[in-house]
Amino acid sequence: MELTILVCFAVYTALLFLVMWLTGRRGAKGNEAFFRAGRRSPWFVVAYGMIGASLSGVTFMSVPGGVYGGAWTYMPLVFGYVLGYAAIALVLLPLYYKLNLTSIYTYLEQRFGIASEKTGALFFILSRLLGSALRMYLVVFVLYEFVFRAWGLPFWVPAVVFIAIILLYTFRGGIKTVVWTDTLQTTFLLLAAGATVVAIMNNLDMGIGDLLKASSEKGYTRMWETDPTAPKYYWKQILSGMFITITMTGLDQDMMQKNLTCKSLRDAQKNVMTSSMLFIVVNILFLCLGSALLLYAEQTGFALPVNEAGAVVPDKIFPSIAFSLSGFTAICFVLGMVAAGYSSADGTLTALTTTFCYNFLKFGERSSESGVGCRTKKLRTPKFELRTRRWVHVAFALLYLLVIIAFRPFHRQSLIDTVFDVAGFTYGPLLGLYAFGLFTRRRARDRWVPFIAVASPVICYILKLNSFQWFGYHFGFEILLLNGLITFLLLWISSLKRS
Repeated sequence: MELTILVCFAVYTALLFLVMWLTGRRGAKGNEAFFRAGRRSPWFVVAYGMIGASLSGVTFMSVPGGVYGGAWTYMPLVFGYVLGYAAIALVLLPLYYKLNLTSIYTYLEQRFGIASEKTGALFFILSRLLGSALRMYLVVFVLYEFVFRAWGLPFWVPAVVFIAIILLYTFRGGIKTVVWTDTLQTTFLLLAAGATVVAIMNNLDMGIGDLLKASSEKGYTRMWETDPTAPKYYWKQILSGMFITITMTGLDQDMMQKNLTCKSLRDAQKNVMTSSMLFIVVNILFLCLGSALLLYAEQTGFALPVNEAGAVVPDKIFPSIAFSLSGFTAICFVLGMVAAGYSSADGTLTALTTTFCYNFLKFGERSSESGVGCRTKKLRTPKFELRTRRWVHVAFALLYLLVIIAFRPFHRQSLIDTVFDVAGFTYGPLLGLYAFGLFTRRRARDRWVPFIAVASPVICYILKLNSFQWFGYHFGFEILLLNGLITFLLLWISSLKRS
């Protein structure tokens, strides 16, 4: 089985390099292809590919596993995503296209100043580096546990292999390659989930109607948590989903860089709204998969995976059953996991490079003395920028690898909760900054912005630790909204009236 999995992994990787070669043959070259893909990406290709980029290994593993103990209470969060995508299409995309941005954090310099720009870019780098590395870690972790451990290899070996492959196929084409490889990865993710559901139904001699009926009787499809004090109370989930999408997609260079490769604003808006509808269907598929996994375990007596303390590990439910069900489902699972790992890392690596090059190294331009946001003088040659961009790309790949390896001793809870915890504390200041810039006419004190952006997450962390003791309330994903609100209020208090 290990040899079969290795062959599948090699074939899939070869497909990615074929896509890289095909996309590099025509159109924009060099940094123009790496950062913007020549702004010629078909909107429907971006929309389909964004499904895989949004899902990642965490969704692939943790959403089906989360049905254990959480049923379908993840769905109100997904409904909130649709509202968030509408806000992106109607508010943020028109702004980005009007300003002709490559890095979306350049807006913060034009609105507030250089300190605000670097603060926003730094918070994105921190959040995306941690969040995406955790997604990639889950892929490496599962493949290590079920494949590489049997060969006696240390954990860092598959991690190095994955990062090296991603670095190689994004090194030249950047976002141009990522837009097209995302379509391949989305396809394999959906095939893996769908094939496993069908295999379980065949094993249990059930149709889809029987599966949903049995899941409902067991309480696996319960969607609405009606206890207002619960972390997954449905109104909190909807509101949190909306702002998670606004921040983790609309204020995220990785996700928006793909949207900004579309030919026009209208195409980008069609892409975003199509993605939001597809996202509902795809998440229902993964929740059906979670219900099917639990029914299979119950009816066949399959022992769910547990940790040293005897508690069930949700993130291991899907791989454990997929590997035991049949060789076919094991191969489908591995291909899906590999696709999830690549899709969560390739775009992120490209976006981190773009953000650092444009917002810290000021690629191609520098500020003139006439005012903030006025850029006129050339600073570096294209050849120098190309060479620098490549070194930055390699450096971020190494950082990515270090985070994956360093997290190994700390993997305890379901990673989807960890990822959203990281997002709540690191994207909150971005939410507050952009809301203040878009919906007020006041002028922030630029030099104070870094201190405000640090103070807000610290306040939120203290509140989250003590909220139940102080107020009898558990903060869930809505900590992101509170974080953004505190940032907004601190910016308002310290701001000046705009002249």
